[in-house]
Amino acid sequence: MRKEDFLQRALEKRQQEDALRSLKLSGGKTDFCSNDYLGLARSEALREATHAIATQFMQLHGSGGSRLLAGNYALIEEAERILAEFHKAPAGLIYNSGYDANLGLFSSVPQRGDTILYDQLIHASIHDGMRLSLAKRHSFGHNDLDDLQKKLSVAEGNMFVAVESVYSMDGDKAPLKEIADICARHGAQLIVDEAHATGVTGPQGAGLVQELGLEDACFARVHTFGKAVGCHGAIVLGLPVLKTFLVNFSRSFIYTTALPASAIAAVLASYNLFPSMEEERTHLLQLIRRLRNGIHESQLLNSDTPIQIIMTPGNTVARGTAQRLQAAGLDVRAILHPTVPKGEERLRVVLHAFNTEEEVDQLIWLIKADSSTAVEGSDTTAAEK
Repeated sequence: MRKEDFLQRALEKRQQEDALRSLKLSGGKTDFCSNDYLGLARSEALREATHAIATQFMQLHGSGGSRLLAGNYALIEEAERILAEFHKAPAGLIYNSGYDANLGLFSSVPQRGDTILYDQLIHASIHDGMRLSLAKRHSFGHNDLDDLQKKLSVAEGNMFVAVESVYSMDGDKAPLKEIADICARHGAQLIVDEAHATGVTGPQGAGLVQELGLEDACFARVHTFGKAVGCHGAIVLGLPVLKTFLVNFSRSFIYTTALPASAIAAVLASYNLFPSMEEERTHLLQLIRRLRNGIHESQLLNSDTPIQIIMTPGNTVARGTAQRLQAAGLDVRAILHPTVPKGEERLRVVLHAFNTEEEVDQLIWLIKADSSTAVEGSDTTAAEK
């Protein structure tokens, strides 16, 4: 027996479940997959603006170390100040990625004897952070206010409630106002991950929290830069004491090399650009309405965000539909079990400001054609039986 056989057995099991993942290139297909909602990641304007900032500050290709050693510099501190001010927060701390931010926040802040209550659809990065915490953790039903209240009423210690403003696998929004009210009544600390709202939702793309005026209701907010912002990294927003705590206790911040000035220059350039991109956000909303008007509501989850979910239950069905769309030149990916529960497999269609009405119409036509074929196939099978 080879020492790597246990790895091969796990992969073969995935293959048998039709759930084996692999890396793919888009190959020039129409993008209905990336999180580049505003097109900034491919933007010449962002490249030029980044270069203009970077040439003023970038003396090294890398930062040279962690922020607590050689890796701190004036531009990253200035970025933290500017972003906190834009998001109406007292302070902010930049992390190397959204994953690192959630890992560092949830692993360090809740202590032994505390309780974390989290939406059952919360992101994997928060799950991993909670696993490293000594606090107790319990899920509540997705956007289920009654379940949240019930579990808060018996929670112990400092209580933390973790939600996303926009959920990445369903595309729907959290009822943040109601959740904030419940947290206030129970003395719980609200933590909101704004990853999929940043740049798209709220005034100037500032997020759902600011759209609802809930800045002061949040213990912490996480804004990531790898989606509509078109860059890389993340910031945790909160009180100065939270920032100081994270600098001292958050291992994913302390023990990693800081982002280089070139990355921070891109973030600042994007924050100079996306707040004024109202035309792009308006076009994006029009495409969302066009798609939802073109596909039968029974196939769609409820969402008014760029993330549109078309239900295609079963790994084989979901994968096959995605492959047919890709063969037609559309980069649409299937989300399979175990990423989602069995029976909830789906196509995750992401719309962008750079997509055209013609591209959306092509997608609608192909989805309808595929659905019609599936129905006819089912009827034929039933008749044969």
